[in-house]
Formats: sequence, structure tokens, C-alpha cells
Amino acid sequence: MNSIAAPVMPLPLSGAVDVLTIIYLVAITAEAMSGALAAGRRDMDIFGVVVIAFVTALGGGTIRDMVLGRFPIGWTQHPEYIYLVISAGLLTTVIARFLHHLKRAFLFLDAMGLIAFSLIGCSVGLALEYPTPVVIMSGMMTGIFGGVLRDVLCNQVPVVFRRELYASVSLAVCVMFLSLRAAGVDSDLNTVISFATGLSLRLLAIRYEWQLPIFSYRERWD
Repeated sequence: MNSIAAPVMPLPLSGAVDVLTIIYLVAITAEAMSGALAAGRRDMDIFGVVVIAFVTALGGGTIRDMVLGRFPIGWTQHPEYIYLVISAGLLTTVIARFLHHLKRAFLFLDAMGLIAFSLIGCSVGLALEYPTPVVIMSGMMTGIFGGVLRDVLCNQVPVVFRRELYASVSLAVCVMFLSLRAAGVDSDLNTVISFATGLSLRLLAIRYEWQLPIFSYRERWD
């Protein structure tokens, strides 16, 4: 199994590089903007906006790479990604006043990032030749941890632990992606189908407030 010598490019699957590259760039831009909006809701200064945008966009992939032993970490070899997410965060501070539905914009951007990063995480796990359960966890870590870090730094309960289906959507996308791959579906087509289906599922979960069962326990311990 390849670890230290793993590829530094974030999108290692040869058959789907073009599609995943586009999705990756869209994802880090969308998540940087969602991070900036979250920082704005907490009245942070420009430095805070940039930090939250960066962590949201690149934090999930960083944690994935550290857990899987994939070094050097992807964005350290591609400073253009840093410029992109910082620019997206700063741009958001300019255009936010023109977004009349900030909550909807935030949720849509976050949904795009969740699905895109889940697919990218799966592709990284496959490239490193990990077994299927680890590939799925690679996808989920990449998908959800940027948002977890964003919410923790913004002093909020992470979205993944509350409200509509979130982590379960990431899981479903990973399983679909791997299932279609096993069935021999073309890599680019597989990516497009999985992305469109996952995004639709997440948006429907938001629209209709689909949730997993909630555990509530408030009895005092004496």
C-alpha cells in the first residue's frame, strides 16, 4: 500500500481527472464562501474571515491526508488553491450584502462542498489502494470535516450533528460512487451521476427537513 510516496495531486484517478478537477475547484470555492458567510454571522474581522474560509475549504482534505498518511498534504504543493480560497472568502465579504437569501446561499454552497469533497475523498482512498470501508471513511472525512472545523471555530454545534441529513448523505454518495465504479460505469459519468444525485438528496433533505432519529437525554446523574 502506498503511503509516504502517495501522489500530491488531490485528484488521482486518471479516468476522472478532468471532471474531478472542475468539481474540486468548485468545491473549495463554495466551501470558502460558506466559511466566510459563517464568519460574517459571528461578526469576525477580515483575518477571521480568511482563516475560517481557508479551514472550511481545505481542512477536510488536510485531516484526511494526515489520517491516511498521504504526504505531502495536497494544498501545500499547490499554493494556487490557497490564493483561490482566500480570494473567494474576501469576495464573499463584498457580495454578501447583495445576497438577499444568505441562509439559502450558505446551505447550497455547503451542500456542493459536501458532495464534491466526498467524491474526491473516495478517489484519494482508491488511489492509495485502501479497502472499501477505508475508502468510504476517506470520502466522509473529506466531505464533513471542513464544515465541522468551521462550525467549531464559529462556536456552533456542527451541522453534521444536527438538523437535516448531512453525514448520511456523504455516506450515500460514497456508496453510490463505489457501486457504480464496481458496475463498470465510466469514471466521468459516474462522477457526474453521483454528484448530481448527492446534491439533490442534500437539497431535498433541507427542503423537507429529513432527519435521522434524535437522541435526547436530560436526566440528572446523582
